[in-house]
Amino acid sequence: MVEIFSRFKQQRPEPKGELDHVNPFTLVVAVALSAQATDVGVNKATKALFKVADTPKKMLALGEEKVRDYIKTIGLYKTKAKNVIALSRKLIEDFDGIVPEDREALVTLPGVGRKTANVVLSMAFGHSTMAVDTHILRIGNRMGIAPGKTPDEIEDILMRRIPEEYLFHAHHWLILHGRYTCKARKPECEACIIADLCKAKEKTCSVPTAIVQLPD
Repeated sequence: MVEIFSRFKQQRPEPKGELDHVNPFTLVVAVALSAQATDVGVNKATKALFKVADTPKKMLALGEEKVRDYIKTIGLYKTKAKNVIALSRKLIEDFDGIVPEDREALVTLPGVGRKTANVVLSMAFGHSTMAVDTHILRIGNRMGIAPGKTPDEIEDILMRRIPEEYLFHAHHWLILHGRYTCKARKPECEACIIADLCKAKEKTCSVPTAIVQLPD
C-alpha cells in the first residue's frame, strides 16, 4: 500500500475534487446532486444556481420549482430539488444555517448519506475520510487492495490499510485513478503507474510504461 500511494502522490501531489463549490453549503448541495450524475453535468447545472443561491436561506427563498429549473439537466432532478430545499430548511432550523462538521449530523440532512458526508468532511473541513463511490468500490475489489461487497466494508478496510501519511488525499487519488485510468469497461493499464503492483485479472499489460500526468 505504501508504494501504491507513494506513486499516486508523485503523479498528483495535491489531488482535488472536481465538483465546483464556493463554501460548505454549496459543496453539500453539489455532492448530493452528483448521485447517478457526472461531476461535469452537475457543474454545468450549479454554475448558475450557486450565483443566486449560495446559502441555505437563499436556496429556501428560491423555492423547489425554481431549483428544478436550474438542475433539470441532472438525473432525478425532481427528487433532488425537493431534497435541496428540505436540507436547506433543516440547516436553518436545526443548525443555524451552518453546515455541521459532524458525520452523524450531516447524514440527518435530506439527500445526504455517508458518502456525501465523508466528502464534505474531507473537502470542507479537512478530515481524513474515505468516500466510497462506484470507482473506489470497483477498483478496491479489482486491484485487491480492499475486497468487499459494500461501500461501508470497503471504507473500513481502506481506512485501516492506507498509511496515515497518505490518508487525507487517498479517496481523491482512488476516485481519479478509477475515473481516468482504471475504468470500468476497459482499464487503461498501459497508462497506469501501479500496473506492476495491481492484482487485477483483466489487466491489459503487466508493467507501467511511464508515470503519466493525468488531469487533476
